[in-house]
Amino acid sequence: MTMKNRIEVKIGGFGGQGVILAGQIVGKAASLFDGKHAAFTQSFGPEARGSACSSQVIVSAERILYPYVKFPDILVVMSQEAFVKFSPALKPDGMLIYEKSLVTPVDLPASVRTAGIPSTQLAEELGRRITSNIVMTGFFAAVTGIVSEEATRKAVMDSVPKGTEKLNLEAFEKGFAYGRAHAAPAAAGAAQRGH
Repeated sequence: MTMKNRIEVKIGGFGGQGVILAGQIVGKAASLFDGKHAAFTQSFGPEARGSACSSQVIVSAERILYPYVKFPDILVVMSQEAFVKFSPALKPDGMLIYEKSLVTPVDLPASVRTAGIPSTQLAEELGRRITSNIVMTGFFAAVTGIVSEEATRKAVMDSVPKGTEKLNLEAFEKGFAYGRAHAAPAAAGAAQRGH
């Protein structure tokens, strides 16, 4: 994905999936470790755990004067409810990143690019389902390129609870590797069509 001056990202799921932390990590990676500007906001449903919640991140090459996301360029969804609630606002030329085992994308414009990952399953393979958000963050970094691998890795280490760094780093690496493998065939296909 080519970096525009301003990229608007919304991450949605249900309370307890770590979508707020995922947004914080992306914002921190951009602003603290990649030298870009970033703004972060969050919202919860009436009951935090189990209801829809979202975080929003704007990454920009310039100062951000308006920090709210209305029509995201990239929508990351970790639950079907979040997909139903937030996908209508996704820009027609945007990108949907979704949790493959929990979300079935439907009724999207043909121009929307999609990338799915079974982040919960991959997190369970590490023995901790709770790291699904970090797997997703690694995948996000790999398939979008709006934050660098190294910056996101540093932001993960800087954001997770003390004592869980090794586990969360493994989760990040798993997601990033899956993203690299997922994105490579698409890039190769585009290169072949260009010749």
